[in-house]
Amino acid sequence: MLIIRKPLPSGPVNVIVKKGPRMTEPRKKIRIGVIGGSHPRQEFLKMAFEVGRLIARNEAVLVCGGLGGVMDEAARGAREAGGLSIGILPGNRASDANAYIDIPIATGLGYTRNSLVAMNADALIAVDGEYGTLSEIAFGCIYGKKVVGLGTWEINGVVQARTPEEAVALALKGLK
Repeated sequence: MLIIRKPLPSGPVNVIVKKGPRMTEPRKKIRIGVIGGSHPRQEFLKMAFEVGRLIARNEAVLVCGGLGGVMDEAARGAREAGGLSIGILPGNRASDANAYIDIPIATGLGYTRNSLVAMNADALIAVDGEYGTLSEIAFGCIYGKKVVGLGTWEINGVVQARTPEEAVALALKGLK
């Protein structure tokens, strides 16, 4: 896969995907949602970075809420591995997205945007998190999505993983 990133004057990058013999069109790629807290402990930030990196290495697209904490680190991991990230933002300005989001989507919906994060992922990985993450887990379950947890809510519908590698493998299982 060859992804060319060109800086735009306004901040984020323009992503151009050049097709090769084994390329997958971006709209046909698996989308993995990464959900989690805005202010997690360092151990969860490291996990989120690794989850994002592994999502990109598996040629999937990362979908998240586009802001700080787990979302920022997952998008940074995806960026460093050459992946593509989509941030579904709660506010009215795409410019509110963290620096690693390739495609920011402003919604103006506040926490209601959590439904859109879950809806636009083929599977979800929850890293840590509080009540916002719990709502995304609930939406994922309502929409029939696979939800994998790393140090998050232990409730029905969430398959617990011990490592980022296991979390991504479980999320991708059956989707490829």
